[in-house]
Amino acid sequence: MTADHYAALGLGANASLSDIKKAFRQKASFYHPDRNDAPDAAQRFQAVQKAYEVLADDEARQAYDDNRRRNLLDDPLQTAQEIWQTYFKSILPS
Repeated sequence: MTADHYAALGLGANASLSDIKKAFRQKASFYHPDRNDAPDAAQRFQAVQKAYEVLADDEARQAYDDNRRRNLLDDPLQTAQEIWQTYFKSILPS
């Protein structure tokens, strides 16, 4: 599973660049391994850095958002079957 960069920064997908920068500064400061003794602090710090690298760059963010939208359907076949079943139930008499 890929990381959710918005979740790493605690933001929604409609966040502005200033929101991204502010969240990055806060999270990076909190999770910095020199300041945080938690066992996963270094890992979270790296996730926050990566999230900022992607979301602060317009082209990288657009590519990330496009990929994120495409992956919303975890199982396209199952989703299509559910849509058709619902449709047929609504038009066919019981």
